[in-house]
Amino acid sequence: MTTASNFSQSAREGLKEMSDGVREAGDAAAAASTDIQKDLQTLRDDFARLADQVSAILSNKGNAAWQRAKTSVDGVVSDAQAKGQEAVGAMREVSDNFVAAIDERPYATLAIAAALGFLFGATWRR
Repeated sequence: MTTASNFSQSAREGLKEMSDGVREAGDAAAAASTDIQKDLQTLRDDFARLADQVSAILSNKGNAAWQRAKTSVDGVVSDAQAKGQEAVGAMREVSDNFVAAIDERPYATLAIAAALGFLFGATWRR
């Protein structure tokens, strides 16, 4: 009976070791699963931060391009306004000079107007 009892004892010890091994494997799998889940969450967080950084970079580049374009447009508009004001000033000066010329030399101005009328009429006839 010793052989049977030794065999029975060995079988129990083997089963106990196998049970402990399965339990340890289950614990290791659970720990690994938790570690994998933590790693996946860390990876998701990293991708979220990366997406935020990329969008911030694109936003900054877009804002910089918009500012450059806006500055250029503002410069062109201010140049156009300045040129328009210069043209208005020049027209006022010509108008003032014309009025002054009429006031100072009315006969000479009338002669010039008649000559211009004659020239227009002569060129219109052809």
